[in-house]
Amino acid sequence: MKLQLTLSLMLIAILLAGCGSANPSQEPTPDVAVVRTSAASTVISQFTLTAAAFTPTPSLPTEATEATETAASPVPGASNTATTQPLAQVTNALGTTVALCDSLTFVSDVNVPDDTNLAPGQDFVKTWRVKNTGSCPWGEGYELVYAEYEDEMSGQPQPLTEVVQPGQEVEISVQFTAPSEIGNYLSAWQMSNPAGVTFEDIIFVKIIVQ
Repeated sequence: MKLQLTLSLMLIAILLAGCGSANPSQEPTPDVAVVRTSAASTVISQFTLTAAAFTPTPSLPTEATEATETAASPVPGASNTATTQPLAQVTNALGTTVALCDSLTFVSDVNVPDDTNLAPGQDFVKTWRVKNTGSCPWGEGYELVYAEYEDEMSGQPQPLTEVVQPGQEVEISVQFTAPSEIGNYLSAWQMSNPAGVTFEDIIFVKIIVQ
C-alpha cells in the first residue's frame, strides 16, 4: 500500500513539473517598439533610393528661352539679298534717316592730276576712275554732283550713262572752267542716288591757275 502511494505521489510530481515548464517550440512575443522602428527604417531607405534614381530634366529660364526664340526668328521685312544690304544710316535732304547701300571708292585720276597748271578761264574736262564698292547697282537716277566744298568751277552734275554693278569700275567726267584769278583751287564731288542721298566718299579736282 505504501509503495502504491509513493508511486502515485511521484507520478503527480512529474505531471506538475511538466505543466510548469515552458514549451520549447513556442516563439517569444516580439517587441512592438522594435517592429515599428524597423518598418520606418525600411520605408525611409526605399524613399532615398527612389529619389537618387530620379534625375529631373532642367528647364531653361524664361528669359533664356525668349532670347533663344528671338535670335532664331527672322526679322520681319529683312532680306539676305546682297543688293539690299545697308552700309550706313544717312540723312537725306528732307531730314529723313534712310539706309544707304551705296558706296564709291576712288581708283585713279585718268587725266588732270593734282596741281595741274591751267590758264585763267581755261575750260577742261576732269575724268576719274571709280569703283562701285556698295551692294546696290548704279543706274538711272545716279549722278555725280558738287559736294559744296571750295570752288565749283562751273562744273555741272553729270548723270551716269550706264549701269555699274557692285564691284565694277567706271570712268566719270565733269567739264570745268578754271577761275579767272591766279591761285590754287580744289573742287569736291560725290555720287548721288535717285533718292537724292549722296554717298559718303568724295572725289576732287585740284588745279593751279597761273
